Amino acid sequence: MSLLVKSTNVCRLRKSCLISLWNNSRRQFQTSRVRLLSIYTTDPIDPNEETFDKILIANRGEIACRVINTARKMGIKTVAIHSDVDSYAPHVKLADEAVCVGTAQAKDSYLRMDRIVDAIQKTGSQAVHPGYGFLSENAEFVQKLEDLNVAFIGPSASAITGMGDKLESKRLAMGAGVNTIPGFDGIVKDGEDCVRISNEIGYPVMIKASAGGGGKGMRIAWNDDEAREGFKLSTQEAASSFGDDRILVEKFVDKPRHIEIQVLGDKHGNAIYLNERECSIQRRNQKVIEEAPSVFLDPATRKAMGEQAVALAKQIGYSSAGTVEFLVDSNKNFYFLEMNTRLQVEHPITECITGVDLVQQMIRVAKGHPLKISQSDVPIRGWAVESRVYAEDPFKNFGLPSIGRLSKYQEPLHLDKVRCDSGIQEGSEISIYYDPMICKLVCYGDTRDEAIQRSIKALDAYVIRGVTHNIPLLRDILTEERFNKGDISTNYLPEVYPDGFKGKQLSVQEREELIAMLASISVKNSLRSSNILNESRGKINSRLPACWNIVVQVGGTETPCSVTVLDGSFKVSVGGKEVTVNSNFDLATPLIEAQINGVEETVQLIKLGPAGEIRIRYKGTAFQTLVLPANASHYRSLMPEKPKVDMSKQVMSPMPGLVKSVACVPGDMVAEGQEVCVIEAMKMQNSLAAAATGKVKAVHVKVGDTVEEEQVLVELE
Repeated sequence: MSLLVKSTNVCRLRKSCLISLWNNSRRQFQTSRVRLLSIYTTDPIDPNEETFDKILIANRGEIACRVINTARKMGIKTVAIHSDVDSYAPHVKLADEAVCVGTAQAKDSYLRMDRIVDAIQKTGSQAVHPGYGFLSENAEFVQKLEDLNVAFIGPSASAITGMGDKLESKRLAMGAGVNTIPGFDGIVKDGEDCVRISNEIGYPVMIKASAGGGGKGMRIAWNDDEAREGFKLSTQEAASSFGDDRILVEKFVDKPRHIEIQVLGDKHGNAIYLNERECSIQRRNQKVIEEAPSVFLDPATRKAMGEQAVALAKQIGYSSAGTVEFLVDSNKNFYFLEMNTRLQVEHPITECITGVDLVQQMIRVAKGHPLKISQSDVPIRGWAVESRVYAEDPFKNFGLPSIGRLSKYQEPLHLDKVRCDSGIQEGSEISIYYDPMICKLVCYGDTRDEAIQRSIKALDAYVIRGVTHNIPLLRDILTEERFNKGDISTNYLPEVYPDGFKGKQLSVQEREELIAMLASISVKNSLRSSNILNESRGKINSRLPACWNIVVQVGGTETPCSVTVLDGSFKVSVGGKEVTVNSNFDLATPLIEAQINGVEETVQLIKLGPAGEIRIRYKGTAFQTLVLPANASHYRSLMPEKPKVDMSKQVMSPMPGLVKSVACVPGDMVAEGQEVCVIEAMKMQNSLAAAATGKVKAVHVKVGDTVEEEQVLVELE
């Protein structure tokens, strides 16, 4: 009995300690996030204006954190919902209360209306902010809230219904006098019907899901074969993502820009537009980098687009923040694409250039207050660039998802005019269940060039370990000539990188500077290793060489160099050229702030191996290098090379995901390029094809299996 009592007391003590640690962690996290918005939004808060006491955020990740920040600023208590795997997520820590609504898969948690409604009732929440995605554009959910007399911080159910269906939204847009793209307004029956319609419209055409958005269920077809394939894959994606496999076809505007107008309406018939966002840099119809305003629009076009967006908002009685998306051709002709009846992912750049806190305005409107902002009050102050930092591999089709735990995570918030909207922290897990976004990195400047240069510095100083990420691609785009000229379209990535993204292509000077930096790191590490306790500096220097002869291997090419250690710097001779690197950098931190030939550079030391291996991130791209003393390099050259393995007979998964279909069985003959299976990752369908012609030896997966990156799916004889 005494042992049982003792054990029970110990368990109670442990539980008490865990609760105390959790509460302390929550308080520290909440305090660290309070200042997030104050620099970028200037909306005053009227302390006498009635508002909600408590709102529930029906979302997760960075957007849940974003809404909670504004609610705290307004003095509103918040309730977070979460799945079991999100129990210790930042948005849960940030909220005043949290309710678990199910297991990992979204259909069993964040999409469970019944459980979310139950959480609303149990916590006494007066309103719900849906964020974006999940139930944010679900009219049935809005209706349930209305029946409960709970405010939905978004538009009405009828507005969502009208704009949520692309066929109906196009008809409504035409009725409001908005320019629309030529296309087929009916439902496409099958692949052959899609081919017939495509020929009537004229290639190229856009095949896309009637319901939903976010780039899912969309394919461009340039011929009959692509139309058939596009119909099949778009139908599958639409059914998986939206539960609605209806497809429509419309003319694809060649070399278009994707420019969207932010609108804001209230329940009193008022509506304004808050300028535009340029969102043309995309991959697989999903945005990569956005900026506000657009370098392409002139005041007259901006006004015309804004007025049409407002006309549509008024036509449907829109009351909240929403976005009207347009395709714009090279002659500034613009066509309605769709309306997103929710807060957009890229809304922070609009907040930066206008000073308007969109979440605050959404809450005010939902409470029934009229807008205090008129069209003449909306400024364009400076420029803002948003880089979407994702856990994905940009070297694989511009970004296939990556999963893992963030073993090291450090946002570049020490830099001026940098905003990070994130919903993760060091130790967070990036899983296959949700969108792989890590952060929206927003940088602001008085000019476009200033915002771009600040973005480059911020990306260089952004430390992410544990997952593959797309910072190399983001940084390369920001330094690319066409982007800096503003010569962009939705075709930008395949045009600038026709063979895919290969990483930073170093100039001769950049290569020399990288080699000098690597040589300096190697020598500094050797000097650090030579320090012996109680031994004078003079004795140490007496046994070290005056000049270090080193061979640096970058990208398979070896470069001999010599390093002379001087007071406060390293003098590195690279191919007869001298490069000076200051010696005040610290190898104990992931960021190295160094001066190379007097120019400030930020590089990241990812790994310093014992056998001369140095993994370094330089100008965004990670380089696996080898730095050895000259004699050691000579001996290494005598080692036999490891034989290469032929992988053409194996079909491997390029990313973690779910097997949606398998198109072969052992014994089948398949041709090179023939589809053998389809993998779904983050609700995107990816067709995998055989790399060679041959007979199927083995199929290692079945429909419904979860697979890892580089897992062998199919083998050929």
